[in-house]
Amino acid sequence: MVNILLCCSAGMSTSLMVSKMQSNAEERGIEATIWAVPEAEAEANAEKADVILLGPQVRFLLDKIRAVAGGTPVDVIDMMAYGMMDAPKVLDQAIKLIGHE
Repeated sequence: MVNILLCCSAGMSTSLMVSKMQSNAEERGIEATIWAVPEAEAEANAEKADVILLGPQVRFLLDKIRAVAGGTPVDVIDMMAYGMMDAPKVLDQAIKLIGHE
């Protein structure tokens, strides 16, 4: 089981990415819990996550989120993958960050 937290500014487009990632994970036989929160709720959700991915629109928060995430890997979703809603690529990014290649 892998717990993937997506963090964004408001949550609309990221909610769509969550749905697509969840479907892709199921297709690939990956047990995953994937959810999105606005950046204001990132700290409260960080301890439940194995990896935290930021939407490109909040990339400026990378250092702040890393500071509250403890040892949890944090990265910014590739802008092209996000814009294209390329869920397999974003899921691969999350899995690679936690070393479950």
